[in-house]
Amino acid sequence: MLDLWNHYPIIARKLETVNSLINQRLATQNNSVQDLLAACAQEQGKLLRPGLFLLFSQLGDRQQQDEQQLFKIAASLELLHRASLIHDDIIDDSPLRHGTITIQAKYGKDVAVYAGDLLFTVFFQILIETMNGTPYMEYNAASMKNLLLGELSQMHARFDKAQTIGEYLENIKGKTAALFKLACTEGAHFGHADKNTVALAARIGENIGISFQIFDDILDYDSTAKILKKPVLEDIGQGVYTSPLLFAVAEHPEKFTPYLDKKQNITPQEIKKVAKLVRNYGGLAQAKQLARTYTEKALSDIDQLPHSETTSKIRKIALVLLKRNF
Repeated sequence: MLDLWNHYPIIARKLETVNSLINQRLATQNNSVQDLLAACAQEQGKLLRPGLFLLFSQLGDRQQQDEQQLFKIAASLELLHRASLIHDDIIDDSPLRHGTITIQAKYGKDVAVYAGDLLFTVFFQILIETMNGTPYMEYNAASMKNLLLGELSQMHARFDKAQTIGEYLENIKGKTAALFKLACTEGAHFGHADKNTVALAARIGENIGISFQIFDDILDYDSTAKILKKPVLEDIGQGVYTSPLLFAVAEHPEKFTPYLDKKQNITPQEIKKVAKLVRNYGGLAQAKQLARTYTEKALSDIDQLPHSETTSKIRKIALVLLKRNF
């Protein structure tokens, strides 16, 4: 579960504590909900956001830090992330994700809704315990709003082959980058770092989040992937058009129109043809360059952080998350 953090034993140990805290807070007598939450935890086990939060907290004055407060806030970030994923599955109404059965398909929409609501409830409880009376109550609310607006914008843009890269990036800023930004910013703030470091953390988190999502979208079209088991099939069929496709369509719309005009009626074989066209017409190359742009922005800001062992760790983790084998 914590493979990403194995080279950072202090963070890994703290994440074990965070995970235990989450399990304690989510204990329920409803076996169906408990099983669903356990499955969600197993599926989403990298703990990226709480790990980044704890890492950025090390940039501050450790003598002023309340370790229990940090554990709780780290847990809140993971709870928010898991809740959003459960609700994503419900909205997408897809039986598979990454080739495995989705939470809502396995346990039913009713159980999934209740489980997602439980996660949100515990998330809010932890916020009240840890940051009531601080500006970060409002900041969390704003981040949740951005996450929701990103999802709504993506829903509104479904099957829109004229969607621009700018619109796509705005959706990512809400859908994915908002939580990365929140994790890094809160880590620096509640770790008692100075204001300049907190501002840098916010930019780093957002740019990591944007690049991370672009890379995920690229991997969906990677010629070395087993495409039939990648979400690209589901995404195109559901009208979710990401940067590799948008770049290629903008250059050669006539090649894609016969397939994309079928919308949800497009067949798996036709989707495979679309994926091949994306690779042949430069969609991947342009998306990779876009991802590199945001990676470079994140690394540039990381290099402006105070020089320390923690900064070196942040840079290494960012490269692991953002390099993605190309």
